[in-house]
Amino acid sequence: MAKKQVKKEQENPSYAKKIIKWFWIVFAGGITSIFLLFLLASWGALGEMPSFEILENPQTNLASQILSSDGKILAKYYLNDNRTPVGYKELPKELVEALIATEDARFHNHSGIDVRGTIRAFAFLGSKGGASTISQQLARQLFVGEGSKNLPERLIQKIKEWVIATRLERQYTKEEIIAMYLNIYDYGNNADGIRSAARIYFGKEPKDLQIQESAMLVGMFKNSSLYNPRRNPEGVKNRRDVVLAQMYKYDYITEKTKDSLQKLPLALDYNPESHNEGLATYFREHLKGFLKTWISENPKAGGGKYNIYLDGLKIYTTIDSRMQQYAEESVEEHMTKLQAEFYHQNTKDRNKNAPFAKDVEQKSIDNVLNRAIENSERWKIMKKEGKSEKDILASFDKKTPMTLFSWTEKNNRIDTIMTPRDSILYSKFFLRASFMSLEPQTGQVKAWVGGINYRNFKYDMVKQGKRQIGSTFKPFVYATAIDQLHLSPCDSMPNGPFCIETGKYGLLEPWCPKNSNGDYEGMRTLKSALANSVNTVTARLMDRVGPANVRSLAQRLGVESEIPEVPSIALGTPDITLYEMLGAYGTFVNKGVYVKPVIVSRIEDKNGTVLYEFVPETKDVLSEEVAYTVVNLMEGVTQSGSGARLRSKGANKWNPMYDEIITGYPYEFKNPIAGKTGTTQNNSDGWFIGMVPNLISGAWVGGEDRQIRFERTKYGQGASMALPIWGLFMKKCYADESLTVSKDKFPEPDELTINVDCSKTTTKADDGTKNPNGNDKLDGIDF
Repeated sequence: MAKKQVKKEQENPSYAKKIIKWFWIVFAGGITSIFLLFLLASWGALGEMPSFEILENPQTNLASQILSSDGKILAKYYLNDNRTPVGYKELPKELVEALIATEDARFHNHSGIDVRGTIRAFAFLGSKGGASTISQQLARQLFVGEGSKNLPERLIQKIKEWVIATRLERQYTKEEIIAMYLNIYDYGNNADGIRSAARIYFGKEPKDLQIQESAMLVGMFKNSSLYNPRRNPEGVKNRRDVVLAQMYKYDYITEKTKDSLQKLPLALDYNPESHNEGLATYFREHLKGFLKTWISENPKAGGGKYNIYLDGLKIYTTIDSRMQQYAEESVEEHMTKLQAEFYHQNTKDRNKNAPFAKDVEQKSIDNVLNRAIENSERWKIMKKEGKSEKDILASFDKKTPMTLFSWTEKNNRIDTIMTPRDSILYSKFFLRASFMSLEPQTGQVKAWVGGINYRNFKYDMVKQGKRQIGSTFKPFVYATAIDQLHLSPCDSMPNGPFCIETGKYGLLEPWCPKNSNGDYEGMRTLKSALANSVNTVTARLMDRVGPANVRSLAQRLGVESEIPEVPSIALGTPDITLYEMLGAYGTFVNKGVYVKPVIVSRIEDKNGTVLYEFVPETKDVLSEEVAYTVVNLMEGVTQSGSGARLRSKGANKWNPMYDEIITGYPYEFKNPIAGKTGTTQNNSDGWFIGMVPNLISGAWVGGEDRQIRFERTKYGQGASMALPIWGLFMKKCYADESLTVSKDKFPEPDELTINVDCSKTTTKADDGTKNPNGNDKLDGIDF
């Protein structure tokens, strides 16, 4: 047949010329068609193409970063994309090499399209590898999207991808393309971009990644859903080893290095980044409220509003990541022990009302549970769906699978089957806690723990929750008396019973507070009276200065919560937040100057332009002398009062006689500490606020409802419930040499006319008699 064809061509030379002619026509037509297709694609005829401006500034959703005062990323705000870009110089060399070796070996030798790879892909129909360059993959991620299953559409997408890839190559350097590609990829588990991936999978910044870690992340480019290290660790390790083999193939590593690295396990250090997990969860939620207000008052220069989830803002907070970590650890360490004691007491005493106190009526318990049901997500969702109240209530008595909080289980979570009604009762068994720390001189908040676990208990007891504050209010009464009457900590008052009569301050009946320890003998110095929280002495001071003046001082100290003008506020009946109390106490340490607590130092946009910088809000409230005298009074609390256990040393011991734990307090602090404990009626709330010259910290502990409480004051007082959190926190801070928490004395004013040294003087009581308790060392229970 071939011989006939050759013979025919020899006999007819024009036939051969026709074949050659048509070959070139078809070839030229094909080239022209391809050129026209590319031209049409570039003109947008095959679908919208990115403009020059968009290529110059490709739009990706950027998470806003929340940064600590010590330069750590606390967390991020994002909707779908947890992305924070990094520059090429921040990428380790091995990561770039792994990427090029695996995805595009000729990356530095093409201009967006790998011709050799493309011809190979067409010739072998992709069986010997694809031809998609890093630039093409970036184009697909940024502008084209996932490939269509429809062949004509997929072909058009491929053409657009080629065109955009060549444009990207003209617009950006090779290094910029590498960085953009690593920043755009979704690695799964909220790890959008290389920085999030490095932090989430290995707990480090990209620049600190080791070779095998870089290889694992590059291996995930094949399919991050399939090669998910949490769900498919074996597959991910195999894929990582392929990447290492590619690095050896292209001479980036030696065979010996490849073999040794392939033997290593994945060694994940999984650090999930979600709104429910990580460091400072309660603080981050509170910060949203601050940012919402700031955004509403500060529009963008060109109009529109900033978006914390999309605009890549950098929010520099005052939180110190080390202190925040210590605060969260201290809350957990103490609350696990305290919770065990709470369970033990309710089990041992066979309390049928548990977790509510024995003396709480069933009607009150029912009211609490019904409120909880109506405030639950299940109720709200079913109500929105139009379900009847009867059907909704019935659903609360049907068992259903659920995940609940537990101090004893891994990750504090336990899977169980329970009725929603029982789950509400179960959750109320857990005592709640909050903790906050700030610098009194600057007002900068350094630690913020709003509860025991944000995923399960989202209500923030630092700023949202208000509870009766007990004796932590008493320093306001003493400060008013010292300011107005120029009293000394060494001045004495009778310890005996005292009543404010009917009619005074609008009282309808006499107000006669009792001392918690039943002691009404002799005289008390003011220092001893505050140290041991003597109610009758506080009532006498309140009677002399009046509720209106105490209320006025508290408000000038930054307390915004409602304080009624009644004498009983002296014992801490108002509901006030921990946030307000720490701001107020800061004034005493800061020489009488109130500094409004601050949580954000500055805000920058994604380009580093400063959008906000805080200006301290201050006001003079007390003289330096009065402020120092109040601090001196509160030092007595930790010297001889309910806070003296901070000076002790000892471990927890079991008392078989009473079948209970005797709590030890292994703090043994030697440095000056001022503070005040507080306990409310029936042991519902326990407080402690402690101060050193450059740091004030406070803790609150109690049940979700006031009817949930310890039966006995031994465990239900502030010195047992809240003070240990402060002690644990301060021990951790002092152990960290990178922190500069003071151990010095509180600075004394240059001119001090008020006598504060009761050991060197004999003072006179109000009635002129000699004070027998000038250096009282009695220990008392705080109320």
